[in-house]
Amino acid sequence: MDDGARAEESRRKVAALLRPKSIAIIGASDRPGSWTARIWRNLQRYGFPGAVYPVNPKRDTIWDVKCHADVASLPEPADHLVVLVPAKAVPGVLASGAEAGARSATIFTSGFDEAEDADGRALGRKLKAVIEETGLAVSGPNCLGNIAAPTPLMTMTDDRPQTIGPGPVAIVGQSGGLLMAIKRTLEERGVQSGYVVTSGNETGLTSADYIHYFAADGDTRVIVSYLEAVQDPPAYLAACRAARAAGKPVVVVKLGLSEAGRAAAMTHTGALAGSVEAFDAIAGEAGAVRVDTLDDAIEAVEYFLHAPLPKGANLGAITYSGALRGLLLDRVPKTGLHFPELAEATKEKLEAMLGAGALVGNPLDGGFAAVTNEDIFIACIEAMIADPGIDMLLLQEEIPRVGGTRKENTLKRVEALAAKGLAKPMVFISMISHGLTDHARELRAELPHLPFLHEVEKSLRAIGAVTAYAEAGRRAEAASEAGAGSGTVGLPDAPAVEAVRRAAGEASAPSSLNEVESKALLSAYGIPLPDETLVASADEAVEAAERLGWPVVLKAVSSKIAHKTEAGAVLLGLASAAEVRKGYEAISANVEAHQPGTALAGMLVARQIAGGLELVLGVSRDPEMGPVVMFGTGGVWLELYQDVAFSGPPLDADRAEAMIAKTHADRLIDGYRGAPAADRRAVIDALVSLGRIADDLGDVIESIDINPFVALEDGNGGYALDGLVVVRPGNQRGGSGGNL
Repeated sequence: MDDGARAEESRRKVAALLRPKSIAIIGASDRPGSWTARIWRNLQRYGFPGAVYPVNPKRDTIWDVKCHADVASLPEPADHLVVLVPAKAVPGVLASGAEAGARSATIFTSGFDEAEDADGRALGRKLKAVIEETGLAVSGPNCLGNIAAPTPLMTMTDDRPQTIGPGPVAIVGQSGGLLMAIKRTLEERGVQSGYVVTSGNETGLTSADYIHYFAADGDTRVIVSYLEAVQDPPAYLAACRAARAAGKPVVVVKLGLSEAGRAAAMTHTGALAGSVEAFDAIAGEAGAVRVDTLDDAIEAVEYFLHAPLPKGANLGAITYSGALRGLLLDRVPKTGLHFPELAEATKEKLEAMLGAGALVGNPLDGGFAAVTNEDIFIACIEAMIADPGIDMLLLQEEIPRVGGTRKENTLKRVEALAAKGLAKPMVFISMISHGLTDHARELRAELPHLPFLHEVEKSLRAIGAVTAYAEAGRRAEAASEAGAGSGTVGLPDAPAVEAVRRAAGEASAPSSLNEVESKALLSAYGIPLPDETLVASADEAVEAAERLGWPVVLKAVSSKIAHKTEAGAVLLGLASAAEVRKGYEAISANVEAHQPGTALAGMLVARQIAGGLELVLGVSRDPEMGPVVMFGTGGVWLELYQDVAFSGPPLDADRAEAMIAKTHADRLIDGYRGAPAADRRAVIDALVSLGRIADDLGDVIESIDINPFVALEDGNGGYALDGLVVVRPGNQRGGSGGNL
């Protein structure tokens, strides 16, 4: 099924779930505290317009209405099933309900895959089969119900009074209690959520289905997602792209930040990549806006609802407090945002208005002015917005809690400026989080073009996430305009590709290729290698060294040795025949001592590359998102600082450049503290080629490690000095495993 057909199918099914004509509550009970009783009361309380039928074969009446023995005995087909029966009975209930005319179901029952035992997994498989056979639109199992204001539908078990009405936010996630906390907090900020969907295990409908639906919903402007696991990566990425195309950000709180969530790997690349990094690299490019905390999600929603996207990451700020200026400067380096030096014309305007020396601190720290006069405040805003180096203006203020303050008029004047459709967003930031009164919410509604973010650090994190979203959208648009194939380099050599596929087909577990085999694949895709020769004896090694030119590097070649330095299997700077012979014997002895019985495929003699900047390039396969490309500072800095960036394949030159820009290596490549600039184009070309390998062979590549890749002085190219390819079992034809 193509993306368009899948999206249409998703919208149809979610509509059946959230807009039912009638409902049957299966397992109805009037036991005190019963979830079914709560659901019944909520459906009545919030005005569900259709019929609601309790079903329980042991009761004739319940909740003062007739109770039916089964769905077949209802006076009309039940369009939607609310299911609260033991797990073993759920598949049969769905089958009989579908046969009686039901289109959708919400399964509250737990005890399926989340139970992590054999019986639960077996029940999960059986449930999935029934859902596929019947075509029912199912939320759950193991969920807490849904809210759809347009219907109105309220099948949540939460019996606290709720505000149910149309709103610009749709919330979906795998934790009902957490979603209701998001809903309440948004309401505190004056934002209504029109939908709250608890997706549970997602055995039926997945987050991708709901995102497709909300992307097409006329009332929804922002989608908030709490995501524990991506069930169907290709569908999820397609849904995020559809939402972005509709102008609707998907703000995601994603599990996977802990070390426990990272998979063990056979290469540095794999050890550094984790589910969150892979998610950011791949889903982020597709339109997901991942934030670290629930608070950050609230701030991101506040931004998206009230301001245009920024065109860059350069900030200006006008504050009343030097302390806030200090907090901003302290926190901004962690976010990818910047305070650039103001243009001379801007500084002249500000100093003319504020007096000489009024710019606080070193102007190189950014555009800060301490302002207390309202007219001057507005004039400063206009001057800062006009500065060509500023993409977004931060302003200090929180919404007044009581009326009659002078601040209200100032805020309304800033709103009038923003309402003119300024190309640059203006964002208010408070020093600390705070509550809103009824008056504050009423005033906030009069300021629809201004975001009011709470607390410095989480505000800057949210703005950083918004800026990354905007940048990814621009890259996607540029790539679309450039067309397919932009930035590719040559065609892969078929024999090397087939050799990798053959090795994967013969593997029963992730298996390393030796260095010669690994480099053959790299070379086939245009990644340059140093001059080197595989030899089988000390005499051959000397001959090769004399041919290549001194000094040389000597390395053992074996698929069993992943890290040669630890095994004493590599020697540098050999400058004579005697040193090569001695080195050959030493490496043989070292390997035997390190791993007794290890058979070598030979030794590699390579011309030693002098100088250059050591970098690391790699590919790792994330268990959720598939192959992800890595770039970072190489050598010992890799392990000490983990200065790395990630991207999903394939890459073009712009995406490769964006990866480099996220690391300290970016400045090193340009030449740092008098060092010569390195060949940036060689690095970009190597990353693009590596991305092509990940895209072409993602089904059989577990990981690739190029450490180091040495970038020589600008114009002199670069070389993969070492390479390790790990294949995964299987020999299926295919691309990136569904990333794109």
